[in-house]
Amino acid sequence: MLRRRFFLPSIAAAALVLAATTGGALSGGFGATAVAATNGTLAATAGCGKAPTLASGTRTIQSSGQSRTYNLRIPDGYDRNRPYRLIFGFHWLNGSANNVTSAGYYGLQPLSNNSAIFVAPQGLNAGWANTNGRDLTLFDDISRQIENDLCVDTSQRFALGWSYGGAMSYAVACARPTIIRAVTVISGANLSGCNGGTQPVAYFGIHGIYDSVLNISQGRQLRDTFVRNNGCTAQSPREPSRGSLTHITTAYAGCRAGYPVQWAAFDGDHTPSPVDGSGSPNDSRTWTSGEIWRFFSQFASTTPPTTDPPTDPPTDPPTDPPTDPPTGGPGTCAATYRTTNTWPGGFQVEVTVANNSTTPLNGWTVGMTLASGQAISSLWSGVNTGTSGSVTVRNAAYNGTVGPSASTTFGFTATGNGATAASNVTCTSP
Repeated sequence: MLRRRFFLPSIAAAALVLAATTGGALSGGFGATAVAATNGTLAATAGCGKAPTLASGTRTIQSSGQSRTYNLRIPDGYDRNRPYRLIFGFHWLNGSANNVTSAGYYGLQPLSNNSAIFVAPQGLNAGWANTNGRDLTLFDDISRQIENDLCVDTSQRFALGWSYGGAMSYAVACARPTIIRAVTVISGANLSGCNGGTQPVAYFGIHGIYDSVLNISQGRQLRDTFVRNNGCTAQSPREPSRGSLTHITTAYAGCRAGYPVQWAAFDGDHTPSPVDGSGSPNDSRTWTSGEIWRFFSQFASTTPPTTDPPTDPPTDPPTDPPTDPPTGGPGTCAATYRTTNTWPGGFQVEVTVANNSTTPLNGWTVGMTLASGQAISSLWSGVNTGTSGSVTVRNAAYNGTVGPSASTTFGFTATGNGATAASNVTCTSP
């Protein structure tokens, strides 16, 4: 795989040089105004509703007086009225934007089910020195260009990367905490600077216990920045032993609502694609992409309802209650369960809650029975009781009111085999 074509000695030497200079030129000014938005608060981007002029492929942009490039991947069937996630994937030292693209943006693009716009910027000198903040300015400039042309959910911006790319993702979290929703840093260190670094950002760190290039202690230091910023309870997470060929993922307790910290240590060296039970990295078999996607997709969009209740009731309201799937009774609501994506050991579901009555729903509850071996790992746009077997999901604070003939959705990711849909799907409303 292209992602693993690197040379450890050269990375190690460059990492040592950069580590020695971090905090000097790396923490300079930014030279460009950040994209205007607040973390967790939706603002419709200028590109929403417009016929796009950008297309998937390599784009050129002027940034800090230089010609820079990035790869862009627009979802199939792009809907200009739908706000999408925006995910930046930063390459490693001596890697490239093309490497990130070829590897499916660290394996997330195949899992996204066309729910995200992906960006892979190209670093100068195939790295992310971020001298005088030039790479943060590039992040700002690319974000602005995309959001002026495409429809982006500004509460759903993410960044990730491995090694030097992880360092750049950490720099984005430090310097753009009101812009970025969450980051994942794989085998990273403080090589691109940390301008700011005092505000909360959802953070997922992944590191090998015997990383010979960037020692795991460097990854722990990055993690602990956001353990403090996010108000989490300090702890020393369990890590696997040498020779176990396993990984251990820990979710910190006590974090501020909406700002989790997660840490995954694996029995391995400097690689973005460890495999449990094997000492050989493999992009198609690694557990990292699934865990990263679950971490990113747990965050609920703050997109307001796009369909306003009509001022007059329908002239021909439905005379028969829906029969597929089961509902809580005529005149209340109907729930439709749909599996949108699957991967080894997990799957993703979208549930549509529809109001088929002539009056607004003021709150709704969906019940379902998950198949044996299935368990919800993260859920958005709703509040669940139970994670396996019989599960109920109530509306979130912002989507409980559903107008006549309108609908809303919630979603979740789960472990297990997604081939069997949930049974006994019901919907009730007070």
